[in-house]
Amino acid sequence: MSKSSMRRRATAFGSAGALVTATLIAGAVSAPAASAAPADGRGQPHARGWDKEARGVTIAAARAARAGVDWKDCDADWNLPKPIQCGYVTVPLDYAKPFGKQIRLAVDRIGNTGGKSERQGALVYNPGGPGGSGLRFPARVTGRSAVWANAAKAYDFVGFDPRGVGHSAPISCADPQEFVGAPKADPVPGSEADKLAQRKLAREYAEGCFERSGEMLPHMTTPNTARDLDVIRAALGERKLNYLGVSYGTYLGAVYGTLFPDHVRRMVVDSVVSPSRDKIWYQANLDQDVAFEGRWKDWQDWVAANDATYHLGDTRAEVQDQWLKLRAAAAKEPLGGVVGPAELISFFQSAPYYDSAWAPIAATFGKYVAGDTQALVDAAAPDLSDTAGNASAENGNAVYTAVECTDAKWPTDWNTWDRDNTRLHRDHPFMTWANAWMNLPCATWPVKQRTPLNVKTGKGLPPVLIVQSERDAATPYAGAVELHQRFKGSRLITERDAGSHGVTGLVNPCVNDRVDTYLLTGELDARDVTCAPHATPKP
Repeated sequence: MSKSSMRRRATAFGSAGALVTATLIAGAVSAPAASAAPADGRGQPHARGWDKEARGVTIAAARAARAGVDWKDCDADWNLPKPIQCGYVTVPLDYAKPFGKQIRLAVDRIGNTGGKSERQGALVYNPGGPGGSGLRFPARVTGRSAVWANAAKAYDFVGFDPRGVGHSAPISCADPQEFVGAPKADPVPGSEADKLAQRKLAREYAEGCFERSGEMLPHMTTPNTARDLDVIRAALGERKLNYLGVSYGTYLGAVYGTLFPDHVRRMVVDSVVSPSRDKIWYQANLDQDVAFEGRWKDWQDWVAANDATYHLGDTRAEVQDQWLKLRAAAAKEPLGGVVGPAELISFFQSAPYYDSAWAPIAATFGKYVAGDTQALVDAAAPDLSDTAGNASAENGNAVYTAVECTDAKWPTDWNTWDRDNTRLHRDHPFMTWANAWMNLPCATWPVKQRTPLNVKTGKGLPPVLIVQSERDAATPYAGAVELHQRFKGSRLITERDAGSHGVTGLVNPCVNDRVDTYLLTGELDARDVTCAPHATPKP
């Protein structure tokens, strides 16, 4: 549920004829037919809508298997270095109408670095969001990432823009330049009038999504993205999917594994969204607020331990006091006229997300306290000249909102939101209200909201590798335990006393070696594993 880049820049489907065609095409291609409609919690098939969509994905995957991908050099504005190649895969907007409107999904790849005898197929990646682009994944090879060198010998690295994202029929909910404009209102309301103003903005945002992207909104769901993933698998010529998902990408993987259990070859999920129907998505965001407060304190402890470098105080309480002073000053008069509390939260929240942000954020904060305000303004203010970056930020937030709001039913009663967030804010003030306003468009969402899929082990699902840090803020640890219980035969690697979001990309041999072993051989430890934390950031 990676929302950091969004906030940092902004403030995360047959007719009888179709049945016959599906039977004929599915029997004529090497890619496996889509699994039967998934079972519900009682083992019964889902409603007929699921049957139609299962047939639709069979048709679309067969069509994609025949067409393949027309790989070419990437367009210059995609900013992807050679020899990465780019292409498109065509999918139905509505899988219940596989011969209806089609959209194109952008994909890219780089071939395995080992010989033909070492190649094990394609490894497809999703970085999270919802709303994140996976197109940078092959750059881990061109950038010579040591962590991924062994896997790159065996696999083509494949990235894609999910539906609605980037180059894949992008959606929008607002004018990008207005979306990033600053300063925004302080997320922490000081009065009922402040709450009314935020509610009005959320309602207008939801209306803007419908006005700008109404045709796409009903189909912006995780199950549909999972179906897209299966069509991409077929287009790549792969019988089964090798998949790496991080953050929201873990929920996408969990839904894929439930819908298409016998299509999975290897699956690594890192920093896990709880797949519980009770969590998707309202409760998951409330859980985040608690976890962010804990990781915020971890960062403050580290800053205090390095007071000789940053001069922000040698106790957590002193660092927090400096934060509250900064926040109050920005609330009274936005720094540089553009950085208020909302912009500060967008900037500082990277510290609870990623250890790699600890030192740079502390350094910028230290400069401010020492009298250099401009460094913080430059870091936290939007860049209105970066129109491409602002369009990407607005698009990412639009997809985040569309998927989470359409995936599940949200409370429509404002009193529920007010009660829950007021209660949480008392002890977890860092993120609570900012998170509430970001998600509040879901309370007045203009299209039908779905019931989340019951994630479970289906016939043919192989063992899945789950990787999770113990103190992750964006995807709390309990989510990994929940998925572990639901996917029988899975193994859980826990990084103890750590909390960086996204573990597999960090240098920790205890984790890295096991991920490599699984991807290269399919072997897992006989039992779950606890690893010591990766190296603590240096000031």
